[in-house]
Amino acid sequence: MTHGSSRVARLATRDFLQPLLCSVLKLFYRRIEVTGREHLPADGPVVFVLNHPNSLMDPLVLLCRAGRPVSFLAKEPLFRTPLVGALVRAMDSIPVWRRMDQADTTKNQATFAAARALLGMGGSLALFPEGQSHDAPRLLPFRTGAARIALGAAENGGLDIVPAGLFYTEKDAFRSSVLLVFGPSVHVDPIAMAEDREPPPAIVRPLTQRLEDALGRLTLQADRHRALRLVAAAEEILRTADEDPSRPTHLAARFATRQRLLEGYHRLRLEEPQDLDRLERRLVRYHAMLRAIGLTPALLPASGYRAGRVLQVTVRSLLVLLLLLPAALAGIVVNAPAWFVIQWIARRYARRGVDVRATYKVIAGLILYPLTWTALAVIGWLRWGILGVTVGLMLGLPAGLAALLFLERLQPLLGGARGVALAVLGRRRFLRLLAERRAIRDELRELAAKLGV
Repeated sequence: MTHGSSRVARLATRDFLQPLLCSVLKLFYRRIEVTGREHLPADGPVVFVLNHPNSLMDPLVLLCRAGRPVSFLAKEPLFRTPLVGALVRAMDSIPVWRRMDQADTTKNQATFAAARALLGMGGSLALFPEGQSHDAPRLLPFRTGAARIALGAAENGGLDIVPAGLFYTEKDAFRSSVLLVFGPSVHVDPIAMAEDREPPPAIVRPLTQRLEDALGRLTLQADRHRALRLVAAAEEILRTADEDPSRPTHLAARFATRQRLLEGYHRLRLEEPQDLDRLERRLVRYHAMLRAIGLTPALLPASGYRAGRVLQVTVRSLLVLLLLLPAALAGIVVNAPAWFVIQWIARRYARRGVDVRATYKVIAGLILYPLTWTALAVIGWLRWGILGVTVGLMLGLPAGLAALLFLERLQPLLGGARGVALAVLGRRRFLRLLAERRAIRDELRELAAKLGV
């Protein structure tokens, strides 16, 4: 098979697999939001540069939400990994040979040539300038590959580089949320190339720094995880002290709030460290009080629990739960063994970092759940023929989805019940928690006004 026909086959495979992969992504993350689409060029070659906090989930988010076909630069060892290698090749990825993998980095000349050829045809290429997935609280120093590829591909007409920031509420947690933020594009004009077809370092370095600064504005940057945890707790206080917790808040608004809070954190740490220490102790103490009674700020409505609203939500939720109960019980029983194995795999490989857990969960799920459903279908066929196959398949995916919906309805209902019980049986404690949250909110606002953030 020629190189051209091989690529055509890969593109056909990508078009076939992409809907399935996007369905898996949508199942794993409850909410996937995208902002900044106005920064995407209508046509022509595009280089996407992204932060890399969540292993293979990061390219999957872009693949499903970019609105155009995207190819990727991927580290060469992935191409030799079972199953993952097939998916990476199917996504029309180009291998990168890294020194940290003890690879022959001279092979990257072919990598750069393939990337420039792709962009020369008007394609889109995504890469991660940090060079690796990680769980650091800030961006790693950028490699120069993105700038070199873009400058080389821009030789005959220029192109745009679009920074794209990824923000996960809990990146390794099933049914959490993710935000993809496209920033203003960086245009690269044609330049004169050297004889070795490499752009001059005097141009590469400033462009690399410009890209790092642009992506830094689209991500949360802190010197330690403690700061990120503090900011997340403060953002939750601000969000729940005024609003109806049952009404979802856009992730873009939550992300912007956390960015402002981080700016305030850095300022306080330099200018008023005693205020920062006092605020941190107060936030930690408040969340410890909530954890002790099994509540979160979202389960404490700012206006308290209203009987009419509680009755309405309870009746509606119970009706849905009763309707789902038979199928949900079957789905839980059938899919529980695979679920426990997946959790064990995630814990087993947790030592490799939080940034790989979601990837292991998804890959294990893509194997174990279909195997479970296939086994049910085979058993059904051997026992009852085609009827058994039908029942076996119905006990798989449909019943599994019913179980998922059931558990997602049950969890907030139980949490709300704990909140109502506290409001009725421990009224004084309930009011004290509301008052403390309002006091923390007011302190945060006063500090923001003082710092001008």
